[in-house]
Amino acid sequence: MTDIERFRAELAEFLERELAGQLGELPPAGIADYWGGRKPELPHPQSRRYCELMAERGLTAPTWPKEYGGGGLDKEQAKVLLAELRRLRLPLPLIGFGLSMIGPTLLQFGTEDQRREHLPGIVRGEIRWAQGYSEPNAGSDLASLAASARIAGDDIVINGQKIWTSYADKADWMFGIFRTDTGGKKQEGITFLLLDMAQPGVEVRPIRLISGASPFCETFFSDARARTRDIIHGVGNGWTVAKALLGHERTMIGDVFGTGSRARNQAAGNPAVELAHDYLGVRDGRIADPVLRDRVAQLTMDERCFALTTQRAADSVKAGHKPGPESSIFKIYGTELNQRRHELMLALRGPQCLGWEGAGFDERELTQTRDWLRSRGNTIEGGTSEIQLNIIAKHVLALPD
Repeated sequence: MTDIERFRAELAEFLERELAGQLGELPPAGIADYWGGRKPELPHPQSRRYCELMAERGLTAPTWPKEYGGGGLDKEQAKVLLAELRRLRLPLPLIGFGLSMIGPTLLQFGTEDQRREHLPGIVRGEIRWAQGYSEPNAGSDLASLAASARIAGDDIVINGQKIWTSYADKADWMFGIFRTDTGGKKQEGITFLLLDMAQPGVEVRPIRLISGASPFCETFFSDARARTRDIIHGVGNGWTVAKALLGHERTMIGDVFGTGSRARNQAAGNPAVELAHDYLGVRDGRIADPVLRDRVAQLTMDERCFALTTQRAADSVKAGHKPGPESSIFKIYGTELNQRRHELMLALRGPQCLGWEGAGFDERELTQTRDWLRSRGNTIEGGTSEIQLNIIAKHVLALPD
């Protein structure tokens, strides 16, 4: 038995026997999207316990170093873990901006003290994080931000506003960029810092979207406080950290919207094919409508190609490569692929996706309508498609101005 086969066998035993034995039954795939935090939402009664059991082995952050609570797995072992979770129809034990954004950034730029203070809590799902980047007058031109941070002894006094702070109303801490100097180039006066949101001077207001949900928020700071020891990479060096984190964010967005949800449900079959069978019927063993059948086939092939591409990129990151401007490719393609997916789902359901509420529509049809509306924002959040194209042209293809 090879080392990787031995690892797979030991992992399968833990997941199938030890985990199931302690939880009573394996959590179904529907308990995905456990974000943790001080007051976590439990999509399943065993969500927190599932996370705790996986975190004890570092399997919530499988490739992070063991000294910070991670699993210390190499890329092949990490692939085995994902494969076993899919085989057993288990969700990821924990998701969130701590794992996908600020955690990798702390591994790259944080001091040893900062890593040891913040990373274990992320691994265990104890702290839920929000991102403080965009402002009402600093969206695509992020370096124009005005929210200020004034150093006062061991504290930093923060004033101003952030907007589109996803899930800020549910977060415990925020990572963000603030202006510490108004002189010189605008990128030079920016500092990246961490702050506890459970304090006076921090007010969060959810923003209701066209889909009816309110994942985005606006956040106001009025003499809020952070600690100078939570400045990442030094005063005035925040733009460097912010750009690096955007690489992780855009890779994450591309994966989630492009392939992540599809890959996690792969064991359940192809959702588009199943939906087409239910709403269009089958003729000679194939989707009855030939035009929509072609669209389903094209989407399926594109999803598979993109999944393989993002897997190669993930392997590169696990091997030590830091995401760069090429992450904009994943972001733009993944989000536009997701919009195509929702457009196709609407076409397959036909008039049954015209409902908002009331009789005549089941819950899945109403959810599909809202998900389609929500997908309209995919190519805006995390940097618009236009901004991503500019980054690709300038920093990937090195095209002239």
